[in-house]
Amino acid sequence: MDRYAVFGNPIAHSKSPAIHARFAAQTGQSLQYEALLAPLDGFRGAVEAFRKAGGRGANVTVPFKLEAHDLADRRSKRAEAAGAANTLIFGDDGVLADNTDGVGLMRDLACLGCAVAGRRVLLLGAGGAARGTVLPLSEGRPAGLVIANRTVGKAEALAELFKDAFPGIRACGFDALADGAFDVVINATSSSLSDAAPPLPAGVYAPGAFAYDMMYGREETAFMRAAREQGSSRCVDGLGMLVEQAAESFFLWRGVRPDTAPVRELLRAQLAERT
Repeated sequence: MDRYAVFGNPIAHSKSPAIHARFAAQTGQSLQYEALLAPLDGFRGAVEAFRKAGGRGANVTVPFKLEAHDLADRRSKRAEAAGAANTLIFGDDGVLADNTDGVGLMRDLACLGCAVAGRRVLLLGAGGAARGTVLPLSEGRPAGLVIANRTVGKAEALAELFKDAFPGIRACGFDALADGAFDVVINATSSSLSDAAPPLPAGVYAPGAFAYDMMYGREETAFMRAAREQGSSRCVDGLGMLVEQAAESFFLWRGVRPDTAPVRELLRAQLAERT
């Protein structure tokens, strides 16, 4: 039976084994998927040991996405653009790194009926979560894309990487956002983990604006609550993105694209049961 795994630290909370087990059952694929705790100073060794033991591929979560990018022999366009990888494919010709976070976000937005084409998009954060989404967002041809971050220099550095591909991109700090309103606001910061929201000025949300938090939980995140109070008409968390990025990894490994809808519904129902 083919073996796959997700590496992280911590990792016990990961929903990836359950998600991929559902995908495998749905598509008739025979595989084993497990969550593996990698030492903070031993990620490369853990991956190499898994590969030598017969592993066919792996997902990678915090804090190892940059290391996953660096250890690969080859990288996809998505991984190169992000400078980070969340998916590894092991083959006879070495390790291929890919990044499915951005496509996961875009597919979830599509499922939710939120198009970015021709709309003003605000991306909050300039860390690893944001890096993987800038290319897919720009390829969605928004009217404009602004990256805002507490540390302005990080936002500017990220925007600089994509200015040739998407001239409409710009960067600023949170306080500078008072100058404009946005149709789609995406939170790629980790603020919701500490039950906080980025300090956005009034007027950020245009009438009918869509707010999306890459984090998810049993209840609305702090970002979602703040967005609703500031005028967003629809606020959604990132559970669907988690499922969609996993489906893209599954497709890369197995050549079969699973139906994500029933897995989304199952995870949402499980979260509701725990409230």
